[in-house]
Amino acid sequence: MGVDKGTVIAAHGRHYLVQAGATRLHCVTRGKKSDVAVGDIVQLKQTSADQGVIEKIEDRKTLLYRSDQYKSKLLAANLTQLFIVVATEPSFSDDLVSRALVAAEAGGIHPHIILNKTDVVESLPKARERVALYAGLGYPIHEVSARKSPEETIAVLEPLLRGQSTILIGQSGMGKSSLINLLVPDAELATREISEALDSGKHTTTFTRLFMIDDDTSVIDSPGFQEFGLYHLTEGMLERAFREFSSHLGNCRFYNCHHLTEPGCAVLSGVENGEISAMRHALYQQLVHESSQKLY
Repeated sequence: MGVDKGTVIAAHGRHYLVQAGATRLHCVTRGKKSDVAVGDIVQLKQTSADQGVIEKIEDRKTLLYRSDQYKSKLLAANLTQLFIVVATEPSFSDDLVSRALVAAEAGGIHPHIILNKTDVVESLPKARERVALYAGLGYPIHEVSARKSPEETIAVLEPLLRGQSTILIGQSGMGKSSLINLLVPDAELATREISEALDSGKHTTTFTRLFMIDDDTSVIDSPGFQEFGLYHLTEGMLERAFREFSSHLGNCRFYNCHHLTEPGCAVLSGVENGEISAMRHALYQQLVHESSQKLY
């Protein structure tokens, strides 16, 4: 059997499900290396009717991943968009939202914030106030209610998805699964099939999976997570990933300014005069500290 090309649609441990034309193959990599991500275009060798070996990963346009002190975890490759799902209730984490925005900026992926559960009217003003910070930075905010207004939700989000490769991320409880079920026909059925093919049984929410809507449009669902480590980003990458820093960069007294405590720092001046949010600058400080702790 010759070498084929396919798209990785799910990953569980070192096992991958690859869509190659009309065929779905259960694949492994050669050796112990497992740096394959959902969304990767791969060259593979079919070894039986439903199995194959991944020979090579094609060049990626983008790669989104998170990392802690010890290792990195690939989320998805060849993305064009990131939907960060937040909700009126339960309360969402600003730290997670800002980290996801930084990861998107660093990875060349366009982020959108989806504010779900707008039908919970008593919590809506506070949620709007909190996402206003990100709107002020130029990030698009889209208000939806997946459960109460499904048709309107589809009308808002479907045009944004068209022709894009989009990953949805968010903490547990934000309604991400409800959105996936609205946007992806037969998502639950497809997830069950993928889970069985990967032999991951009941752990259907512990792996990332890609759904093809049409030839140009895909939606990727990721497990809910509470932390988004960015230990892999260097200080230079971080300062450029905070878009509100951009007009201040290059104006510091010292050319190698770290924007932490230095005198004559234009970024710190921006924080003092309210042009840069103190919360966002505190996150920048934290991320710079994390990047210095990396052990791999």
